[in-house]
Amino acid sequence: MSDLAPSAPAAAARPGAPAATPPGGLRRLITVAVLAQAVEYFDFFVYATAAAIFLGPLFFSGLGDTAATLASFLTLAVGFVARPLGGAVAGHYGDRYGRKPMLVASTVIMGVATFLMGLLPTAATVGWVAPALLVVLRLLQGFALGGQWGGASLLLTESAPTGRRGFLGSFVQVGAQLGLMGGISAFLVLSFVFSDAQMSAWGWRIPFLSGLVMIGVGLYIHRAVEDTPKFKELQATRPESDAPEQPPLAKVVREHWRTILLAGGAFVLPNAVAFIIVSGILDYGVRSLHLPRGSLLGVILAAGIAPLFFLPYFAHLSDRVGRPRLFIIGAIGVAAWAWPMFALIDTANLWLIFVALLVCFTVHSMMFGPQVALYSELFSTDVRFSGASLGYQVGSIFGGGLAPLITAALLDATRASWSVAAYMTVLGVISLLSIMALRRRANAAGREELA
Repeated sequence: MSDLAPSAPAAAARPGAPAATPPGGLRRLITVAVLAQAVEYFDFFVYATAAAIFLGPLFFSGLGDTAATLASFLTLAVGFVARPLGGAVAGHYGDRYGRKPMLVASTVIMGVATFLMGLLPTAATVGWVAPALLVVLRLLQGFALGGQWGGASLLLTESAPTGRRGFLGSFVQVGAQLGLMGGISAFLVLSFVFSDAQMSAWGWRIPFLSGLVMIGVGLYIHRAVEDTPKFKELQATRPESDAPEQPPLAKVVREHWRTILLAGGAFVLPNAVAFIIVSGILDYGVRSLHLPRGSLLGVILAAGIAPLFFLPYFAHLSDRVGRPRLFIIGAIGVAAWAWPMFALIDTANLWLIFVALLVCFTVHSMMFGPQVALYSELFSTDVRFSGASLGYQVGSIFGGGLAPLITAALLDATRASWSVAAYMTVLGVISLLSIMALRRRANAAGREELA
């Protein structure tokens, strides 16, 4: 059987294995995964949107316009640097003590960090202390998100029936898309309620203060769900001897480092696309094309509705035709579409911009939808949290973390959007080569254990 092929028919249940998750339990897990991802990514994309609009002038007021924007996007990138660390720590403890505790902890940490961002003084009040505190809290945000994705993903994929892993896993990505849309919607709604002066003075803080909701979500997750059948099975079969076990993190890095790096390479394009659209294109449209901020936010939000349908569809399709095949088509499609997409954006016609982003989001779903199941199938149960989280978060640094900063720098240097299209094409080549190599190198043990 070739690596990462569609799942085989379900194997007979092993003696003593935990019972499969009942339908009612699966529905609860889907609710928890979507809710956790939505609120986590809401907080993350609130920051991404604010970085494109408000944080430069407020926290880097001593710099020029372009330099302040680049500095703001640099703080956005800082959060991505912390994500692999969060993934490593959460993965280590998640493989030792369970998926659910790490999901709860990361949710609470994200909520606290985001809420405190809404209370920060600006550079006009405390000078350099303001951006320093912003960076510290941004690191906490990245650390929390680094551990959250793996917990939410494994709660679903390790509980899913054979043949539906891709479809059910895609709801983690649906939650991320809802969070993206929520982060944009928050500033769109506020832009209609308050004036630009009010938003710059204090209105920008309101979405950040909603981080308090995360604490309630964390407590709900703690009470609403149990850990996965696969992790319970792992716990039941672990030896009871006093001999120390090899740490999961050390084991996965030593035995699967190539798979982790390839998984990270595959993710650079899917992760970059969202942040190029939300932060890069928003900044470009407002500053260079002189489009109304509220109108452009509305166009991005409208185009973002499509993935809510296409993510589950393509993930469902991946259960039948294989995940790498769809991923490869999506990578080629996004890289090729980047050029006509920016040509349409440069018209400054909001309808054409909507078409450009709609197509991009749709093709992007061919990669992003099947990705949860794809990464879960790369690793065996004892190191799955660590391996999947590290692969995902390593890609996030070179994808989403640098994308807005590189986009702004390219546009400032070239004064032409083709440079960003070329950048997306380069990312597409990296993702394409990585997924093609990953298909050959992938560890079949994870897929067989999940079957």
